[in-house]
Amino acid sequence: MFAYPWLLVLLVLPVWMIHWVWTRRGGRVSLPHDYVAPSSRRSWAWAIHLAESLPAVLLAVGIIVLANPLRFGQPVDKRQLTNIEILVDVSGSMAFPMGNERRYDVAMRALNQFLEMRQGDAFGLTFFGIEALHWVPITTDVSAIRLAAPFMDPQTVPPRFGGTMIGNALLKCRDQFNNCPTGDRMALLISDGQSGDFMQNDNDVVVAEQMKEAGIKVFTIHIGEGDVPLSIRTVARITGGMAFAASDTESLKEVFKQIDAMKRMELERQNPEMQDNYFVAATVGLAAVLLSLMTAFGLRYTPW
Repeated sequence: MFAYPWLLVLLVLPVWMIHWVWTRRGGRVSLPHDYVAPSSRRSWAWAIHLAESLPAVLLAVGIIVLANPLRFGQPVDKRQLTNIEILVDVSGSMAFPMGNERRYDVAMRALNQFLEMRQGDAFGLTFFGIEALHWVPITTDVSAIRLAAPFMDPQTVPPRFGGTMIGNALLKCRDQFNNCPTGDRMALLISDGQSGDFMQNDNDVVVAEQMKEAGIKVFTIHIGEGDVPLSIRTVARITGGMAFAASDTESLKEVFKQIDAMKRMELERQNPEMQDNYFVAATVGLAAVLLSLMTAFGLRYTPW
């Protein structure tokens, strides 16, 4: 298979050259032989003809190289990307203790471990309280997420992050997926309390339906004592996600492991791509050059 097959028409030139070398009437020298039967020397004639054919072989190799020989590459498996928007609650209660540390610190450390588990996926990061702040757009480069923890500490954030408005945060993060045309969509919510905008008019169901319509599954992790609030479980259930509760560091790690297991890596077989295939032509050309250099030292017709 060639990228420019029409160039192969030029192969008639080296074919004609080889035909001329082997059929021309020439190269014969009459020598006297006294008392000795003349030898036909056909073996030498064949060797000389082969040597004189080498330039034509080099020309043929050049034409083939210009035609760009191709071959199919090996089929590859490409990981199907999962786009994950992480929403971290930075309200004041996230500074409450969880064992010997604060809930916020434990959550961010466990989140970094989750990033290690999901290498190859794309992540975004949103901090929220009453307002929501998109800190990192969805990307496969997670370095900014790893370094984000000190900048949105619950004890130093502005007052507008003092409450918890999960519905507002989910709807705002929905727009972050607009630049993700491929891959699954997943929102990972980390919070420790009730949502102020889920307490009336079935707002949790409304938000869940909008997230489901956008193809986003919501997984929630409730940090702290007690069960996951009903409204948050409702959002997870309607969107096809799940809700988890984590009351200590170890249980939080296990929750992240469960989420990782539920969203296993999926591979998609890609069609093999066309690749240049110069190996045979290059090998033949190099051999022809070396033989030409060797035969140039004396393998030719001479009249003496």
